[in-house]
Amino acid sequence: MAGKIRIVGLGAGTLEQLPLGVYQLLKQAPLVYVRTAQHPVVAQLQAEGVAFASFDRLYEQSATFAQVYAQIVEELLQAAQAGDIVYAVPGHPMVAEQTVQLLRQRSQQESIKLEIVGGQSFLDPLFARLGVDPSEGFVLLDGTNLQPAQLNPALHTVIVQVYDRFIASEVKLTLMEVFPDEYPVTIVTAVGVNGNEQVLTVPLYELDRTAQFGNLSLVYVAPAADETIRYRQFSYLKEIVAILRSPAGCPWDREQTHRSIRKNLLEETYEVLETIDDDDPEAMCEELGDLLLQIMLHAQMAAEDGYFTVDDVIAGLNAKLVRRHPHVFKGEQAENAEQALANWQEIKAAEKAEKGSDPAAQSQLAGIPRDLPALLYAYKLQKKAAAVGFDWKDLADVYRKIEEEYRELRQAPPEEQAGELGDLLFAVVNLARFLKIDPEEALALTNRKFMARFRYIEEKLREGNRTFADTSLAEMDKWWEEAKTKGQSWR
Repeated sequence: MAGKIRIVGLGAGTLEQLPLGVYQLLKQAPLVYVRTAQHPVVAQLQAEGVAFASFDRLYEQSATFAQVYAQIVEELLQAAQAGDIVYAVPGHPMVAEQTVQLLRQRSQQESIKLEIVGGQSFLDPLFARLGVDPSEGFVLLDGTNLQPAQLNPALHTVIVQVYDRFIASEVKLTLMEVFPDEYPVTIVTAVGVNGNEQVLTVPLYELDRTAQFGNLSLVYVAPAADETIRYRQFSYLKEIVAILRSPAGCPWDREQTHRSIRKNLLEETYEVLETIDDDDPEAMCEELGDLLLQIMLHAQMAAEDGYFTVDDVIAGLNAKLVRRHPHVFKGEQAENAEQALANWQEIKAAEKAEKGSDPAAQSQLAGIPRDLPALLYAYKLQKKAAAVGFDWKDLADVYRKIEEEYRELRQAPPEEQAGELGDLLFAVVNLARFLKIDPEEALALTNRKFMARFRYIEEKLREGNRTFADTSLAEMDKWWEEAKTKGQSWR
């Protein structure tokens, strides 16, 4: 019958700091398995005759810490098959000890009993040594798997398992995504161990340039007093927008409604599109921020009315992205972009059905945003109609339709010209679709060409100290043709 694994913590310091019960258990055990012998209590207990079996050899044999921890667990489970064993880890078993978490998972599967005896965590002497009050808010993170999203510059941050300079380098790079390069960080080794404790504060960029790392090393980062460091935090943006809308905020922001800033959302969207067309990443960064502000304002207004918050918006988006990408998150297959899009549309239709929407009762043209530009709206109308077979057979038919609409426009009386012009434009959009050209982008390209060539004419006028009033159309046509030959090089 399998035995029990009793897990004890060796504490953060010396033998004198061990609880009496833990000390007696270690003394009575015929053999103590220890994750690492690199701990002051191990040497002291060995001197008192306690026998240890260390897993330090695995750190030399394995490529990653995950492999080390998995192998330790396997060997412990195997040893427990023969009877009760004692396993000792640095600090407290439930604080930053991955092998204990793995044992908790595997012991249930293997029907092996697990008992957490306890021990002193390194956090107690750490907070005392640094003068930190954890009630102000702190976060404990693993340096071997540190992610930028885990960092909050408003909290005390303790990063453990910074065993060597390589891990320190990875930690440094991650911290630099949130903190300035010169931000002070503190390296603490063997905290609470008399005679061995080391505390060193360095600028962040020097974190991996010191040799002060070992099995008992950690990094402490104090909360940021400079509010500009929080500028990269989404949570800070939420705070700012809420303040702007509060009674103590901005009078203009407080007065706005969903409808009053509706046009702003559209304008900011077009400004983002302009930066894309201009291939201007710096301007794009700024304009995306302006667009995000509009989203945040609408979400804040909805939160004030009790409808939803920006967190609800994000949660809904995350759920949708995961749900509609089963080939990414759920192991299903999508060999190409077309198949991925087909999956998306199929899942989208199923979602609508679950909400009570009957696709059969809807027009095939439903689902197109009403406020799209007319050119793009026409393009999407035609794509939906074509999807069910309502389309021209070939490109020649489209050209004939354009010629027909052009003749009708020329022959139409003034009161019918607007309608006939619309028919002609609609036919031209059909041509764009057959040619696989986005009509909106095509017209935008022509608009930019027109602007560039017209600016060339203006430049020529300035060079001659002239105005449009004293310039003939023939001269302007000549400069226009010059601008065409110069093309992009002039712009």
